[in-house]
Amino acid sequence: MAEERVQRRLAAILAADVVGYSRLMERDEAGTLVAIKSRRKDILQPLLAKHNGRIVKLMGDGVLVEFASAVNAVQCAVELQNAMAAANADVPQDSRIVLRVGINLGDVMVDGGDLYGDGVNIAARLEALADAGSIVVSRTVFNHVRGKVKLGFDDLGEQQLKNIAERVRIYRLRPDREAAMARPALALPDKPSIAVLPFTNMSGDPEQEYFSDGMVEDIIAALSRVRSFFVIARNSSFTYKGKAVNVKQVGLELGVRYVLEGSVRKAGNRVRITGQLIEAESGNHVWADRFDGSLEDVFELKMG
Repeated sequence: MAEERVQRRLAAILAADVVGYSRLMERDEAGTLVAIKSRRKDILQPLLAKHNGRIVKLMGDGVLVEFASAVNAVQCAVELQNAMAAANADVPQDSRIVLRVGINLGDVMVDGGDLYGDGVNIAARLEALADAGSIVVSRTVFNHVRGKVKLGFDDLGEQQLKNIAERVRIYRLRPDREAAMARPALALPDKPSIAVLPFTNMSGDPEQEYFSDGMVEDIIAALSRVRSFFVIARNSSFTYKGKAVNVKQVGLELGVRYVLEGSVRKAGNRVRITGQLIEAESGNHVWADRFDGSLEDVFELKMG
């Protein structure tokens, strides 16, 4: 039987998700779900109809949308963020639905109504890099829209995106006043709260990013098993990966009292992991330590 030919097309892909979704659901599950559904019906769907966007996939906290034009995708994203900011104006800060958006233009594989390939994956990675209320686009999008939209862009340089072979140059749309208003300062939960940020890979080897990220995921999983802790989910804390972090701002945006950050360094068969726990509001170090060991014993590291 002849191999089925894969259908492909060029598409502008918009990926968006809700910032602090786990925190919002923890605080008010029913109310958050109602609010998200209302924003989709009253804001997202009319904008997609206006700019000829098609929903590819809906997730609990996000959406993937296809456009035939990069210009339409960017214009829709800007209007979406502004409309979300306006809708949040009279909502308490700890209940606001705030989006981050990534847009890529690339080749996609078509399977029925679904889309696959790096064209989609890059959009999802860009969304994860975006700040609350912001829009990040790839160079292909920037090249197609500059001169066609009256928007400013900040060049964030080339970034290594997870599971993407080549580095991608990215740009952030300059936030206007309405979008800037969307950044939430979440109220602290009643129990001890913590966000574990991605650890810095100090080895200079990009392949060690997987080891570093895996280490952080294990820490998040271990802390989450302690029921007296409120721990921010990986998807939220990893939006700060590769960025210069202001710990106080992280505490405000994620609604946590403490932030754990650190680094991983590998030399030969030896590995060193350092960590420091910081009180977000004051910036004071609560705890810091170092763990040394061999890769064979990486799960039994001892304090230095």
